[in-house]
Amino acid sequence: MTEDSLSSMGPDPQILVQLVRMSMPFGRYKGRLLCDLPVSYLEWFGRNGFPEGKLGMLLQTIYEIKLNGLEYLLEPIKRNHQK
Repeated sequence: MTEDSLSSMGPDPQILVQLVRMSMPFGRYKGRLLCDLPVSYLEWFGRNGFPEGKLGMLLQTIYEIKLNGLEYLLEPIKRNHQK
C-alpha cells in the first residue's frame, strides 16, 4: 500500500493532535480542550449547527469519536502532547 492509500483509510493524525491541543475559543466551555468537551455540549451543536470552518470540522470530529466510543484513539496522543 502507498502512503496515500493508508492516509485515506483512517483519520488524519494532525486532526487528532488538534483535538487534544486546541481549546474551545468561546461559550460555556471556553478554554477547555476540544477532546474534553462533554457529549451533551456536542449534541447541542449537532442539533443547532456546528460553527463554520476548521472549528466546526473539529467539533464534528470529536462528536463522532465520542458517539462511537473511539476516545481510546486519543489517549496515546494525549500522553505524547502533555509533555
